[in-house]
Amino acid sequence: MKELMNDSGELKKYLVDTRRTLHQEPELAFHEEKTAELILSELNKLGIPYDYTGVGGGIIATIACKRPNRPSIALRAEMDALPGHETTGLSFSSRNIGNVHACGHDAHMAIVLGAAKLLKEKPVGINVFLFFQPAEESGGGSREIIKTGILEKTSAIFAGHVTHYYSVGQIMIGHGIITAQSDRFEINITGKGGHGARPQEATDAVIIAGSLVNSIQTLVSREVDPLHPSVVTIGQIQAGSAANVIAESAMLRGTIRTTLPESRERITQGLQRMVDAFEILHNAKVCLTITEGYPPVVNSNEEVNLALAAVKETLGDDGVIMMDYPSMGSEDFSYYLEKIPGCYVRFGARDKDKKFVPLHSPSFDIDEEVLAIGANYFHTLSKLAADYYV
Repeated sequence: MKELMNDSGELKKYLVDTRRTLHQEPELAFHEEKTAELILSELNKLGIPYDYTGVGGGIIATIACKRPNRPSIALRAEMDALPGHETTGLSFSSRNIGNVHACGHDAHMAIVLGAAKLLKEKPVGINVFLFFQPAEESGGGSREIIKTGILEKTSAIFAGHVTHYYSVGQIMIGHGIITAQSDRFEINITGKGGHGARPQEATDAVIIAGSLVNSIQTLVSREVDPLHPSVVTIGQIQAGSAANVIAESAMLRGTIRTTLPESRERITQGLQRMVDAFEILHNAKVCLTITEGYPPVVNSNEEVNLALAAVKETLGDDGVIMMDYPSMGSEDFSYYLEKIPGCYVRFGARDKDKKFVPLHSPSFDIDEEVLAIGANYFHTLSKLAADYYV
């Protein structure tokens, strides 16, 4: 791995200490009170001014360029954590029982703060906004930042996400669609309850639910072009009260992931058609509710090229991993990219000698070498942006 330009022991210690402090205080979406306090404390130490709308809102910090009339870019990090019980066994594990930083947002905040430290020590010729947003995991907290109007002053926005899919010293980057559209659906079935010994007197909601589960799987395999990535997953089923009682009601919940609007339309229309047909077939009431989720993250080409140059300058050519296929995960960074251009990358965060652990696992952890890589990448990116956005 290429030796980093800004790889001092002081920077590493700052990044590790900051990440571990944040890791111990995970808070759920729109409740990031202690987390915000920790970030504001670091910004004060660095002498970086900020605006903060209070608990549940976002922090917007500004590193102003001394040259007049220069453009601005933004670096984004997420503050929220996930519900769960941490099983890493780390000495700095979560102190908030039931909450865990299992998606690496603690690392993202530390990386952006590290980039801020570098930008203060080694200024570049562009204004840099630092966005610390709430509620990426649920609630689309990026919209809290957007509604302030700050994007009207911003030329482009950049973010990254740690992952075990790549090793430390690698950064994944790609053009176009990076993550999928995410939608949720709920199907409520109302039949007619009865005794388990006399099914002819009832309309069994469990039978209807089971048949729907099987039929829904054909939406992707037979409704959607196989060249267009799509996923329909049913993750929750609720029905029944006793072994000898025919259930009167049942509920299915699931997620739809698509990368193209036409695939999304085919799936949602097909799902509604199935629900309508099962209602008639089984003489029951079957209701579908679809809740729109995050749009796809779509990187803009010029910003990808700028980010790619920053990756190469930070890590060398060997550090570049070009994305072959979009992820079927979702990200509310997409809301920013609907307003302004930008680029979303993934930071390799796995020690190559250790086993893969997926994001959102209660045992997820990172190789902390990724922190200096991320901070250097954002600093280099800002430096290159100063020459690009004129």
